[in-house]
Amino acid sequence: MNYSALVASVRDYSENDFNYAADPSILNTLIAQAERRIYNTIQFAALRKNSTLTTSNGVAYVNCPSDFLSVYSMAVVLPSGVYEFLPNKDVNFIRASYPNPATTGTPRYYALFGPTVADDAELRFIIGPTPNAALSLDLNYFYYPESIVTAGNTWLGDNFDPVLLYAALVEAATYMKAEADMVNLYNTKFQEALLMAKRLGDGLERSDAYRNGQARMPVK
Repeated sequence: MNYSALVASVRDYSENDFNYAADPSILNTLIAQAERRIYNTIQFAALRKNSTLTTSNGVAYVNCPSDFLSVYSMAVVLPSGVYEFLPNKDVNFIRASYPNPATTGTPRYYALFGPTVADDAELRFIIGPTPNAALSLDLNYFYYPESIVTAGNTWLGDNFDPVLLYAALVEAATYMKAEADMVNLYNTKFQEALLMAKRLGDGLERSDAYRNGQARMPVK
């Protein structure tokens, strides 16, 4: 389901055009909110992104990517090409372990420090100890992919359009202050679609037949 098909379906199901021809922003906002609801419920592999960051000699901080939300893993790439994964610690652990920022070495830990000095909207990492060279950091992280509103086509729309449609209908019904039974209907259909999507994102994508056998439902 692409953007045009999604918009048409939401308008048809809701029997409301949301003044789309004159101002599409209302419906676009509802769709974007529906996407965020899904992305924060299911950890699809499509929500993972990889980026290479670079440390600076004598600088303990590294800026996060602009679309960064949270870390899956971080590894320092040594000059030999070997990847050494860094444990995630609290800032106070790094401060206590390396109280003198002038003491440098090969990074062993990282923590999410907080906003950058130049931009409160952008976050940065603190590395411990302070890096002693320009080294590559291999960062695997959670991000929001481009919305179907601007992209036209997305992985979610192409592969799990029911969950996207019903999430958008829940947002639309809430906006319209629809009757409780209609809101409950859309929310029930959304939860059913969400369960199917979770089987992929939180189940099948995290297993394989060699280690886990075939997909199966738990027996109570």
